[in-house]
Amino acid sequence: MAKVLIIGAGGVGQVVTHKCAQLPEVFSEIVLASRTEEKCKKIASQIKRPIITAQVDADNVPELVELISREQPKLVINVALPYQDLTIMDACLKTGVHYLDTANYEPLDTAKFEYSWQWAYQEKFKQAGLMALLGSGFDPGATNMFTAYLAKHYFDEIHYLDIIDVNGGDHGYPFATNFNPEINIREVTAVCRHWEGGEFVTTPAMSVNRPFTCPEEVGTYNIYRMYHEELESLTKHFPSLKRAQFWMSFSDNYLKHLEVLGNVGMTSIEPVDYQGQQIVPIQFLKTLLPDPSTLGPRTTGRTCIGCLVSGIKDGQKKSCFIYNICDHQSCYQEVQSQAISYTTGVPAMIGAKMMLENHWMSPGVWNIEQMNPDPFMADMNSYGLPWKVIENPPFNWSQQD
Repeated sequence: MAKVLIIGAGGVGQVVTHKCAQLPEVFSEIVLASRTEEKCKKIASQIKRPIITAQVDADNVPELVELISREQPKLVINVALPYQDLTIMDACLKTGVHYLDTANYEPLDTAKFEYSWQWAYQEKFKQAGLMALLGSGFDPGATNMFTAYLAKHYFDEIHYLDIIDVNGGDHGYPFATNFNPEINIREVTAVCRHWEGGEFVTTPAMSVNRPFTCPEEVGTYNIYRMYHEELESLTKHFPSLKRAQFWMSFSDNYLKHLEVLGNVGMTSIEPVDYQGQQIVPIQFLKTLLPDPSTLGPRTTGRTCIGCLVSGIKDGQKKSCFIYNICDHQSCYQEVQSQAISYTTGVPAMIGAKMMLENHWMSPGVWNIEQMNPDPFMADMNSYGLPWKVIENPPFNWSQQD
């Protein structure tokens, strides 16, 4: 049993709090903190057991240190913005507390995200006897675990990896994002990178797409190749990979809105002068769009997220598709949130559980796929994200392209 501090009260923070509260034998006390404490109190009111709430500016290391020192958790679960990863890691080092996040660091003023900044903390955490677990969401997170699980149990070597993220949900708005609009749009409009021939190859954003038919009648969707952070760590930790790609589904309606917003400069991260004030267009756009945490009641349909892996087993070519399907309305009925937040929040809880139960506890900075996947995968089945494996699926196109 241990006390945890959850930082961030958006859609994912709501799910993490609900799921931790379901396991008092693991999470004996829960503190939920955010820049706006009222959001924390709203989440706490949804949960039967007591939740401590607090206000904190996650950009401010002294404020974080004061909060952590006062509450003395064993672990900080960071589901705030990626811009705040380093300040929270600094605060954990100063207070002697373990750390977990779901997304890698991204500078506020540069549309660039990579693990180098956090990997640089390896020796600091190791010398402090503390563990920092990076990327314990769904993608990154569960997709890394899917890859590690197949590599351990189904292959001698993995050569091709395609991570496929399909959201078959409908929220009814003309345009909205299923997680933080600023992060979502920066991610989608970034230059695409995929791993091939021992290096990352660059292509224009959203320039490659193909249809993909999900299992279990979720539907057929156009998926677009884009860069996603788990490619960086997976290609490092699985050096046998010849190619690794990430694909995400987008509707024509979403892409048209995004194109128009980009054409008029609303997706820019460069400050502009407006009536004597400096504003960042994408941050202003965020205030106009629906809050992702409010989409739960109106979102229907299912997600399908998985990994298509090809390689060698016993000298023979083999492929597998490992995936989870999640229903938006089922998630809302359980934790009052849609499936995008649910699929990120549940693995964050499970990663924290792995650390607190000492399944995973080693000083240093670690990506999730470096851990033993078996207990994590078992808990996915137990706590709301059941998965399946299709061996030699008929839609394997990895080796032919």
